[in-house]
Amino acid sequence: MYYATGSAPTATSRDQTATLFGQVMWLVALAAGLFTLGCYVARDLSAGWAFVGFIAAFGCLIAMNFTVRSGNSSAGIGLLSAFGFLLGLGMGPAVAYYSTTSPEVVWRAAGATALFMAGFGAAGYFTRRDLSALGRISFFALIALIVLGLVLIFVHIPGGEMLYSILGLIIFAGLVAFDFQRLRTGKGITSAPLLAASIFLDALNVFLFFLRIFGGGRE
Repeated sequence: MYYATGSAPTATSRDQTATLFGQVMWLVALAAGLFTLGCYVARDLSAGWAFVGFIAAFGCLIAMNFTVRSGNSSAGIGLLSAFGFLLGLGMGPAVAYYSTTSPEVVWRAAGATALFMAGFGAAGYFTRRDLSALGRISFFALIALIVLGLVLIFVHIPGGEMLYSILGLIIFAGLVAFDFQRLRTGKGITSAPLLAASIFLDALNVFLFFLRIFGGGRE
């Protein structure tokens, strides 16, 4: 985790922050573009192969942790690219379903996601308050949300899907703010691929929550 010092930044630290921000945002755009390509390629993919895409994507994410921490940022960028594309393969059939049956839902969810990320991202990036505690709380809350999601698979709770999505947006508001603060307080450019993966996953989850809400809780 990274922590804000609260001290006035020097010209050098401002340059480093700007470089890290630009690199991370470029990598987020790269992952998003490859994700979109993957969704298009997999629009008619079977559920079984889509699941394989999910597994392979998170295998890339695990491998990225090791390569980036070892200082191999080039390998990290390659794994991030593969992660975005493979995750697109996994999500392709679901996105194709919404795009075909309710395209307005997809556009509304995309617009709401952009506003959500811009608002909470800016709040996290510009605040001087240390958000590391918020990041930890949001992480543990996310684990609890995953447990709730498993419960909802087997137990029908009236309004459960909508509650799940609203709670998810609240949790990811904290995670987005925390991850964007890490952009300002990060010390090394080698962390860019992991930060980009984290922010990309934030945006993707927020998009899926809005998709559930605007789609009336449909899977």
